[in-house]
Amino acid sequence: MTTGVTVVRAGDSAESFDAFVAARSQTLLRTAYLLTRDHALAEDLVQTALAKAWFHWSKIDNPEPYVRRIMVTTYSSWWRRRWNGEIPTEELPESPAPPGEEQLDLWDAIGRLPRRQRSVVVLRFYEDLSEAETARLMGSTVGTVKSQTAKALAKLRVDPALATSTTADLETPR
Repeated sequence: MTTGVTVVRAGDSAESFDAFVAARSQTLLRTAYLLTRDHALAEDLVQTALAKAWFHWSKIDNPEPYVRRIMVTTYSSWWRRRWNGEIPTEELPESPAPPGEEQLDLWDAIGRLPRRQRSVVVLRFYEDLSEAETARLMGSTVGTVKSQTAKALAKLRVDPALATSTTADLETPR
């Protein structure tokens, strides 16, 4: 599915690594951002993945899926280890949604998905990977990808932030 994209093969040289980073870093950064939902963390994730790939560069035949797999597994391990920064308070802070930011509703809903479901949604629908490619990158089976996709889409369908006013009007008796 790399139509019109320069494919860079890994090799023994630092030049091939540099060429790969130059050609694919923006795409990798986009994937990392979709996984992490944070620009700085996404940059860290890409940098970490590329550093890990560097050590095995001469053995890698197809670097893009290899680096994407590193990103998914590294993100998963970060997610398990990190403290989310939640502090209990007696009063919830006011955080109104910015006006005119309806597109963020879907992004917020995706952000509320569990990490595996979010990874499946990002890889399947944002990166347009097949079920088999997604399963390979996540280290799971195609059946797991299908079930996680179904669960994620079911959660998104019932997410209150994605409910439209017309749907709410139809469901509310007058």
